[in-house]
Amino acid sequence: MMQGNYNAGLIGGSTQHNPFDKPSKIARLAGPMMEYRFENTAPKKKLKELRKVLLPEKRKFLFLKFGYKYNIRNRCLVCGSFHEWDASDPLRAGIILSEVTKGRPLQGTYCPRHANMYKQFEMLQDEVLADKHGLEFKRYIPKPRIPMLSQGPLTDLNQAQVSSLIAAGWLIEPPKGTREIPKEQYVRLMSEIQGKLKQIENLVGVIDNGEE
Repeated sequence: MMQGNYNAGLIGGSTQHNPFDKPSKIARLAGPMMEYRFENTAPKKKLKELRKVLLPEKRKFLFLKFGYKYNIRNRCLVCGSFHEWDASDPLRAGIILSEVTKGRPLQGTYCPRHANMYKQFEMLQDEVLADKHGLEFKRYIPKPRIPMLSQGPLTDLNQAQVSSLIAAGWLIEPPKGTREIPKEQYVRLMSEIQGKLKQIENLVGVIDNGEE
């Protein structure tokens, strides 16, 4: 590590910035973990602002932008830093989409700096959702909904149902002998990841409250 700059694990990208740059531009650079400081005050505008910070860096040629500059395994899609995550690390962002909240899944990841900002983004999403329904954010803890078996056994579950069941501690597996197409496998894996992350969030809340 060079004195004055943060470049641990950096491959490409830059840590240099103009002190007069916007905070959103500075936040996209490689560096130590930090909490993003918003320029806006309204939750929806803050959400939009942080989403722009987390968008993957695109390749540039003259005035054209195409593809993604750091879309490589173990490379941060925002700043290009190299970081190999442990699968059990709760800060790990999992599968990252090209438009942050939608789009196609990418091969790259987030470094700890931008993974921490992604967690801020998720908490802000919960705050906006709670505000939309007139709820107090601190008390807003969505409960998993278990599908009712009113018309015989279920043969199909959507992504939200699978995530809710896994968050509640259920183990969901496809029937033996079933051959999944890539899209079905992607949906199942995403549901499992979201459910496991929700379990981790619930456990962290219990630990923070001092419960055994």
